[in-house]
Amino acid sequence: MKSIVTGGAGFIGSHLVDALIELGHEVTVLDNFSTGRPENLQHLSDKINLINSDLAVPGEWVKHFQNTDWVFHLAALADIVPSIQKPEAYFRANVDGTFNVLQAANAAGIKRFIYAASSSCYGIPDQYPTPETSEMLPQYPYALTKRLGEELVLHWAQVYKLPAVSCRFFNVYGTRSRTSGTYGAVFGVFLAQKLANKPMTIVGDGTQSRDFTYVTDIAKALISVAKSNKSNTVYNIGSGQTVSINRLVEILGGEKIHIPKRPGEPDCTFADITRIKKDLNWEPKVSIESGVAKVIENIDYWRNAPVWTPDAIATATQDWFKYLSTEK
Repeated sequence: MKSIVTGGAGFIGSHLVDALIELGHEVTVLDNFSTGRPENLQHLSDKINLINSDLAVPGEWVKHFQNTDWVFHLAALADIVPSIQKPEAYFRANVDGTFNVLQAANAAGIKRFIYAASSSCYGIPDQYPTPETSEMLPQYPYALTKRLGEELVLHWAQVYKLPAVSCRFFNVYGTRSRTSGTYGAVFGVFLAQKLANKPMTIVGDGTQSRDFTYVTDIAKALISVAKSNKSNTVYNIGSGQTVSINRLVEILGGEKIHIPKRPGEPDCTFADITRIKKDLNWEPKVSIESGVAKVIENIDYWRNAPVWTPDAIATATQDWFKYLSTEK
């Protein structure tokens, strides 16, 4: 079996590459290293084909799709504030890039196409746990571009009969998560603060909860989807439970400090995973306690990550409040 993983040098992608290599696949990784790190794949350097490529522009990378069985499209720009500040870059990476990868996959006649979508497309849902049938209400350009990418994938499945499925990830955490300079996912922020013996910055009162899903569970779900015969459908991939930010800080251990609540953020993310459990017999295995323990074992990975203070966060999120606030 031959597989392509776009964004395979990134957090989730590198764990998926590990799982595919364990299955005996020949794996090609397409990544431009905008957020991915070659170090994430260093242990596999003699087992994979790693290609530096910008998927927003058709190029030589297209030839790697020939004779490929599975394509996992994970390459994307993430984070909220940068997407507000640079919507064109996000559109190119997340929409144009998805279009180009779909075209390459369709032309090559690949057997399975799996798209990494985002639960941020639900915005602030009316229903918890949130099923795949919920209304799409993206609150910021990152969520919108991931939704547009998903629309392309499902349309190619419908019109061109590309055997494609979209997987909506909830709050993924684990080893190798991003350490970039952008203010982003809560785990990276908290781990760098913990290493620096600084208080963890809790947004609002900390009672808001998230569906934290360990990265190896995500990788296994993606492979389960690829092994299936399902097409032109969507699956939520989550932990099946929700954990408060206060509980996360309690598990991590350390001091805490509160910062203002932000507009456009749901008080809860909670995946209804009934569909994937019923269709594919997949379910998450890693509890929040054991997942956090694995992360803390590898906490040195975040040694050089930026340490965010309340003042630095306030500066970094000015555009968040400016553009997403519903107050007049």
